Amino acid sequence: MNHVFTPFAAPAALTAAPTVANVPPAVRSGAWLLAPGRAITLKADGPSVLRVRQGRVWITRDATAQGASADLVIGPGESLVLARGDRLVMEPWDGNGATWTWDQI
Repeated sequence: MNHVFTPFAAPAALTAAPTVANVPPAVRSGAWLLAPGRAITLKADGPSVLRVRQGRVWITRDATAQGASADLVIGPGESLVLARGDRLVMEPWDGNGATWTWDQI
């Protein structure tokens, strides 16, 4: 029996989630889907950049020695640079979900 792992898969009841069919190939190539109603915690192992390809995300950054916790919203084409050890929680801003990438720089 083959099992397929789909990160951040939305429950079937969330029919508003973007599907592969309605997310353009240029957007989904190499990107992750964050479904509506879901959240994810990410921690940078090294200098990294989070880029939003489609949708908007609400991000809460953990407090660091350099500053307090902060909330921000970023949308398509926008990015957030993170230093090693930075941690954040991210969720879609609205009911449409979002696609994003995470790369080390």
